[in-house]
Amino acid sequence: MHAIRLHAFGPAENLSYEKTEDPVPGPGQVRIAVTASGVHLLDTALRKGMQGPFPAPAELPTIPGREVAGTVESLGEGTDPSWLGRRVVAHLGMNPGGYAELAVTDAAKLHPVPDSLDDAAAIAMIGTGRTTLGILQFAEVDASTVALVPAAAGGIGTLLVQYVKNAGGTVVGLAGGPAKVAAVEANGADLAVDYTRPDWTGRVAAFLASRGLDGATVVFDSVGGDTGRAAVDLLAPGGLHLVFGWSGKGPHDGEPLTFTEAELAARDITSEQVLGPPMFAKVGTDDPLRTLETRSLALAASGELRPAVQRYPLAEAARAHHDLENRGTVGKVVLVP
Repeated sequence: MHAIRLHAFGPAENLSYEKTEDPVPGPGQVRIAVTASGVHLLDTALRKGMQGPFPAPAELPTIPGREVAGTVESLGEGTDPSWLGRRVVAHLGMNPGGYAELAVTDAAKLHPVPDSLDDAAAIAMIGTGRTTLGILQFAEVDASTVALVPAAAGGIGTLLVQYVKNAGGTVVGLAGGPAKVAAVEANGADLAVDYTRPDWTGRVAAFLASRGLDGATVVFDSVGGDTGRAAVDLLAPGGLHLVFGWSGKGPHDGEPLTFTEAELAARDITSEQVLGPPMFAKVGTDDPLRTLETRSLALAASGELRPAVQRYPLAEAARAHHDLENRGTVGKVVLVP
């Protein structure tokens, strides 16, 4: 098979498209003929050897990627034969190997792909979709919600905008550059603003005032730093700041935005970091990630959520990484063999 392999930690150019041995499914496993592989911002950090929610690879070379969709074409010993030939999607968890034409995983991780979804959309929902639903557990979204969504053209941002609009709420989406602003507008945001322009906060404040609003009720913050702080300044008293990333590129970006108890009291707002254990505990099931994956796929199958996808050929994984790191993508990035 062909796969993307990483022989040394470093820049995107270290990802190489190579011929390598086919993986063999073990007991209870399947081998998937991959039609779509998900690319996550976390993959770019692991490529550099950085630690995160998943550890950096202990040995190189490695095949990156933890989200795959395709057709089950081979079974390991003892695996339920009903999986053979089915379209499936899976998050590989701690074991990478998704940037490839073939991938192996435990049958217990599989979800059937609904007929109404293509494989790239299923990829978006198995990771990005499950995270979105996990974040939304912390916000009571209804017609009174006024949401400010930084990175609104990204995979999670796209789904947050749709979810709030489906509930009858108001959404202000922030994005960088005219093309991304246009995508946020087309996705249904009430106002889409280019946060790279110096007047963006004034535009948002004027919009909120024109609707008789004191500010936003919730900020879904995946960027942190200067942009995140400016977004929080637009929260109304009693507002909620939900932190699930810190990907900003400004001089004070690259770390989560935090406030002291005194600052929160003075502003009359609440700030929570929601990834990891707090999110899992909120789900309230024995397997919270699978629960969120199942809910996510169902919402996409029904058309309630419509993921945005940007496709790249598998052989151009390095370009996909470069574009993702430099904010050159819209929606979920997917590699197609």
